[in-house]
Amino acid sequence: MTDLTKKYGTMVFSDHVMKQRLPSDTYKKLAKTIKEGKPLDLDVANSVAHAMKEWAIEHGATHFAHWFQPLTGITSEKHDAFLDPVGNGTAITKFSGKELIQGEPDASSFPNGGLRATFEARGYSAWDPTSYAFVKDEVLCIPTAFCSYTGEALDKKTPLLRSMAAIDEQCKRVLALFGKHPAKVTVNVGTEQEYFLISEKDYARRQDLMMCGRTLFGAPPCKGQELDEHYFGAIRPTVNAFMKELDDELWGFAVAAKTKHNEVAPAQHELAPVFCNANRAIDENLLTMEMMKLLASHHGLVCLQHEKPFEGINGSGKHNNWSIGSEDENLLDPGDTPEENLQFLVFLTCVIAAVDDYQDLLRMSVASCGNDHRLGGHEAPPAIISIFLGDELSDIIDALATGHEAGHAARASLDFGVAVLPTFDRDTTDRNRTSPFAFTGNKFEFRMPGSSVNVADANTMLDTAVAKALKDFADAMEARGDEAFEIAALSYIRKSLSDHKRILFSGDGYSEEWHEEARRRGLCDFTTTADALPAFVAQKNIDLLSEMGVLSETEVRSRYEVKLEKYNKLMNIEATTMERMARR
Repeated sequence: MTDLTKKYGTMVFSDHVMKQRLPSDTYKKLAKTIKEGKPLDLDVANSVAHAMKEWAIEHGATHFAHWFQPLTGITSEKHDAFLDPVGNGTAITKFSGKELIQGEPDASSFPNGGLRATFEARGYSAWDPTSYAFVKDEVLCIPTAFCSYTGEALDKKTPLLRSMAAIDEQCKRVLALFGKHPAKVTVNVGTEQEYFLISEKDYARRQDLMMCGRTLFGAPPCKGQELDEHYFGAIRPTVNAFMKELDDELWGFAVAAKTKHNEVAPAQHELAPVFCNANRAIDENLLTMEMMKLLASHHGLVCLQHEKPFEGINGSGKHNNWSIGSEDENLLDPGDTPEENLQFLVFLTCVIAAVDDYQDLLRMSVASCGNDHRLGGHEAPPAIISIFLGDELSDIIDALATGHEAGHAARASLDFGVAVLPTFDRDTTDRNRTSPFAFTGNKFEFRMPGSSVNVADANTMLDTAVAKALKDFADAMEARGDEAFEIAALSYIRKSLSDHKRILFSGDGYSEEWHEEARRRGLCDFTTTADALPAFVAQKNIDLLSEMGVLSETEVRSRYEVKLEKYNKLMNIEATTMERMARR
């Protein structure tokens, strides 16, 4: 029998490997860099590079690559050999600290929104030591950030790291008011990756699937998902073989692939990993998507990651489970008596305020051609952002907003009526699948991101908005004067909840009544990407991103241009493909 624990992380230069292979003082300095964000000097980098090279070669690597996330939305890499000729037909292996920490990709060849041109093309990639290097297909892949010669971010990772730093800073300020001083507060993310698997033969017969990732013509099948029998159904042998190989590969990369199952639509499936630090979670999701596409071909299959490959059945999303916490606690855990948990209520209130104030920015962050076809039906949330809290928290929020005392909801037990079956406590709330942003016990589930996207954008905007709300709270409390903290905090919470209660909704997000009510409440309703993208360059959003140190105005406007250009090009590809298919 295979020992799963021995397989896990074998292809990753993990903390465990570093501790074994690095000199003690080097390991301590690197660990401090990773934990506290301290700068890394070249001597330490040289020592790490040597150990990393030796480990990688032992695991079959012949090349190294800076593995980064340009604005294409996928990953990029350039392979350089470890071999270095020394004359007389001989060579040595070499990998320096400088090669580890810095690379020079051509920035003008990637989407850049006008920040780079052919005559000023230089860009830099920089090692991100907080995400583990790994060996993939005989290449040591080193996660890196990517910026222009003049310092503007040209990737998805850099703004994400900046937004996580903003969350860390503002959470520490708030926690200090409660007498707590954690070393670091992190954003944790778990991504639920949905996808379709179809046969290579069927795929090869469809020009639209090959060019666009979705069908442009078609007719509904005699049998689709009407019988609800595919969801959690027995997994077909060919698909199961693919899933087993995928698990094996991902576990080797220390990707904690946990749950796999059939989804609602025929040929649709899902993989969900264990939560981890947002930066690593997004790197791992991008690696997972790459492995899915690669390994599917080993089984005569093609993996479709488009949000809506087929009309009339469910599309594919990537639910983004988001929480914040220190080493000691999850800051979104309400505890047994949430109505008495002032710290939880502060963080909950700030998330509500952030989503309400910057709902347009969050909607923009998930806008894409594919998501335009997915949102609003077939179990995907609507394009209008609202927050679902559940009955217990909704009652507490209502009581606080109106100045009444909040009661405590006792948990009811669930009895199947069969003696041999166990009884257990029922959750205090139901699950609303039509909610775009739902509280699910100790985290928020942002359900709008599509299956094909890099969710760095969505997390960057969410982190930034929440950091701003936390900053506003901390500023107000630090300026409160002689007023007792608890009284001042409750007063702030009541006012904030009263101001932002319009974003809370527990009903059916698909109903026409909700769309009418949302308009009355003044909520944003951007049905298409073309409607949503201008929110990126709204002055209030530029001010937010600039104030929190996440994106400068120049970086925002360049990314807006990139998103517009990509949208237009994808629409043109679909139109051209449709025309050619129709003429055949």
